Amino acid sequence: MTGFRLDRFLTLYFFHPLVRRGGHSKEFRVPILMYHSISDDRENEGHPYYHINTSPAVFAEQMRFISDNDYSVVDLKDLENCFDHNNELAAKCVVITFDDGYRDFYTKAFPILHEYNFPATVFLPTEFIGSEKDKLMGKEHLYWSQVSELSDQGISFGSHTVTHPELISLRDEDLEYEIKQSKETIEEKLGKSIDTFSYPFKFPEDNKTFIINLRNLLQKHGYHTGVSTRIGTTSKGDDIYSMKRIPVNSDDDILFFKAKLEGAYDWLNIPQYLIKRIRTR
Repeated sequence: MTGFRLDRFLTLYFFHPLVRRGGHSKEFRVPILMYHSISDDRENEGHPYYHINTSPAVFAEQMRFISDNDYSVVDLKDLENCFDHNNELAAKCVVITFDDGYRDFYTKAFPILHEYNFPATVFLPTEFIGSEKDKLMGKEHLYWSQVSELSDQGISFGSHTVTHPELISLRDEDLEYEIKQSKETIEEKLGKSIDTFSYPFKFPEDNKTFIINLRNLLQKHGYHTGVSTRIGTTSKGDDIYSMKRIPVNSDDDILFFKAKLEGAYDWLNIPQYLIKRIRTR
C-alpha cells in the first residue's frame, strides 16, 4: 500500500457507506474489473490509479475474496445474462478483463483463475503478440501458441487494436484498419470468431461524433461488445460498445477492492469526465 490517497479515503469513508445505505442507483450494476499486468514490478511514479501492475499475491487475494463471497464470475460475452435476473443476483455478478496481452497472464494470472474456474477476457494488441521486439511498457507479450492454449482452456480473447494507438487522433481509414485488422488476425490465429473490443487509453466520452463513428465501425466489423477506461460499474442501459470498468492494481487492499465491487468507486466517473473536458478545451 502507498500512503494517503484521496480517492481511497472518499470511497471508503463517504461513498461506500452511502452505497450500503441504499443511496446508490437502484439499477442492476455489474463491476467489470480491468487488470493489465500480473507481476511484482514496482511502480513508483504517478498516482496509484494509473498503475498497471497487480502482484500475484494481491491478485490471488482478490480472486479468493470473490470466491469466498459467492460472486458469480461471468464471461464478458455473457454479461447480459446478469441483467435478466433479480437485483440480488445481479449485484453478485462480476466480469474479469485484462488489457494489453502481457505474457504474465499466462504464467501468473491464469493458474490462479484456473484454480477457481473463473472465466476472463484478454484484449490483444495484435502487433505486439508473439513479438520479442515490440513491447508496451517494456513488458513481454503472449505468444500466439499461448493464446491458442489459453483459448482451448476457456479464456476469451478480444481486440485491443493492432498497434495500441490513440484512436481519436487517427484518420478514418486508419481507425478502421485498427478495428478490422486486429479482429481478423485473432480470428485467423484462433480459428474462431471474436466479437469484443477494448478501447486503449482514455476514452473521449465528450466527443459524440467520434463515439458514433467508432460504434458504427465496431458494428460494421462484427463486434458485439466494447469496454472502455471510463470508471464505474455497468448497467443494462449503458452503451454496449463503451462500457465502464473498474481499474484494479497492487494498491487495492481488500477493503478498497470490496468497495469497488459494490459500486462505491463509481463517483470518480464525474471528476474523470470533467478533467477530460477541461484538458480538451
